[in-house]
Amino acid sequence: MKILVLGAGATGGYFGGRLLEKGEDVTFLVREKRHNQLKEEGLVIKSVHGDVTLKPRTLLPGSGDEPFDVVIIAIKSYHLHEALQTVAPFVREYTTIIPLLNGIEHVDELTAYYSKNQVMGGLCFIESTLNERGHIIQSSSVHELTYGEWSGRRSPRTKELAAIFSGTKASFRLSDQIEQDMWHKYLFITVLSGITSLMRSAIGPIRDTLEGRTYIQQLFEEVRLTMTEEGAPLANGIVEKQMRLIDNADFSMKSSMLRDIEKQQPIEADHLQGYLLLLAERLGVETPLLRLIYQHLKVYEKNLD
Repeated sequence: MKILVLGAGATGGYFGGRLLEKGEDVTFLVREKRHNQLKEEGLVIKSVHGDVTLKPRTLLPGSGDEPFDVVIIAIKSYHLHEALQTVAPFVREYTTIIPLLNGIEHVDELTAYYSKNQVMGGLCFIESTLNERGHIIQSSSVHELTYGEWSGRRSPRTKELAAIFSGTKASFRLSDQIEQDMWHKYLFITVLSGITSLMRSAIGPIRDTLEGRTYIQQLFEEVRLTMTEEGAPLANGIVEKQMRLIDNADFSMKSSMLRDIEKQQPIEADHLQGYLLLLAERLGVETPLLRLIYQHLKVYEKNLD
């Protein structure tokens, strides 16, 4: 199968690179700056799971209409509208779209642009970043990409994808409950990104103070209640499970949002915290800490202008 990865950053570059390392037919659709960087440096992955330098095939936006069997969309939400137009020439009716964006709001836009049958559910957990040379630095044991049919069934294409995704140095997991998995990820990433960005700190110092831990638990409860009122398929005990993840996280772990703030880059405040606030307001759920975090993030964005 021919795989197109939209974006060769810390997420798409990592998972696409692991597939390329295995020997799969992978092409990266990137902007000119990243294209030149990959041409000069190669796709460099420095990881606790093994380092590798690859020479990837790249395409620039507008460079033809070559068809692909699978498109993995690994970008930030604020680039989604542009990305859908960029990738459209490479998509056919048989192409499978696997988005790795955070949150949930993007699903409606994707399924409006393509058919719901083309778009699978997808998410990933990975702690990675790009250094000044464009090398991917992956620094923890967690590097999982999860995908699956919305119906939860094992279809012929999921079996084919499972074969392609197997045998790599990354973890590719086929899920029978992808919608629930995506809401669970949304819950976790909203809390982690929100609290670390508000405190401008890695999770350890927040977690290991009495009031900090209380704020984490309060934010979990506000987000959980909002999602539950929206009808999200959250599992019983999910907050307790995710608090254990927080407790077991490395002291120095930072959210990608905090890393973006430290680099003075755009963030996904509207897509993550903002979308939940809209739901909470519509549903009549009180979310004072979530509202404070969102306002804090919007002030940061205002100062970027």
